[in-house]
Amino acid sequence: MSVKAYEEKAGASGKPQAAGAEARPGTPEAGVAAASPKKPEKPETAGASGVPGVAERPLVWMDAHLHVDLYDEDERGPLLERAFAHGVAHVVAVSMDLASCMRNAELARRYPGRVHPAYGWHPEQPLPDAETEERLFAWIRARHNAGEPFAIGEVGLPYYTRTEAEGGGRRFDEAPYIRLLDRFAALAAELDRPIALHAVYEDADKACALLERHGVRRAHFHWFKGSDETIALLAARRFYISVTPDVEYEPDIRELVRRYPLELIMTETDGPWPFEGSMAGRKTRPEMTADVVRHIAAIKGLSAEETAAALLRNGRRFYGLEGADG
Repeated sequence: MSVKAYEEKAGASGKPQAAGAEARPGTPEAGVAAASPKKPEKPETAGASGVPGVAERPLVWMDAHLHVDLYDEDERGPLLERAFAHGVAHVVAVSMDLASCMRNAELARRYPGRVHPAYGWHPEQPLPDAETEERLFAWIRARHNAGEPFAIGEVGLPYYTRTEAEGGGRRFDEAPYIRLLDRFAALAAELDRPIALHAVYEDADKACALLERHGVRRAHFHWFKGSDETIALLAARRFYISVTPDVEYEPDIRELVRRYPLELIMTETDGPWPFEGSMAGRKTRPEMTADVVRHIAAIKGLSAEETAAALLRNGRRFYGLEGADG
């Protein structure tokens, strides 16, 4: 799916969009004011999650893949503050391009320890020209030299753009995209930074080969979908995946959760991408990861409390966030 299609689906204007049939990323709850500091709403509790046998106590989780900067500028602050007041400990703010990286860097400065930025170039769009690419890599290196916390992402391969072109009988040259991902993988290895990947189905196998080539060990395949063989490959290499709210209604995602080791799973929304099921017509917010926790717990046969703690621990460990040893 192209970036243009993503923005049309997600509703970059902040207006709610009808959920479609595609299994790709959300829309923010634009215009919803942040909870009053004097009377904050209660965060999600274990008892409220619907999982029996769990006492009423606040749960804490994270959104490991959020396009914060695709929400309208005037709603980003309220969106994040509401999320933090409702049990979201951290969000990983992934980037689309250099301008997006800069916006996410600013958000990370405004919310230190809560917003963890990831810098890269989203693959479902035209490639950067040579000058822009060099500026992007130089900017990322400057952030590293300044000692700033960040990951590499969102980077990967253009599965949706490629298959759309091929389905229409058009030739698609994937080689330049593979070259750019190879360069990002090399950078992640050199700087010892985690990498957040957009690589689904057969593209995940291609990404794995590049990661192996550069010795990258901390890889996060966001909203992953793939064959049984690729699932086994990712698990064997101890790569992480993240699960979105579509775990409520997508059988393949539910089966993936059933099979994948809990200690290698994180939660995400990919907001502002919209969802179906009970979330149809609603704008996507980071707090929706609470529903992801609830469904993962039910699938795994665990309590919401135990599952939330494990998933938060996974995200903190992978991204090196505060409380990673807790």
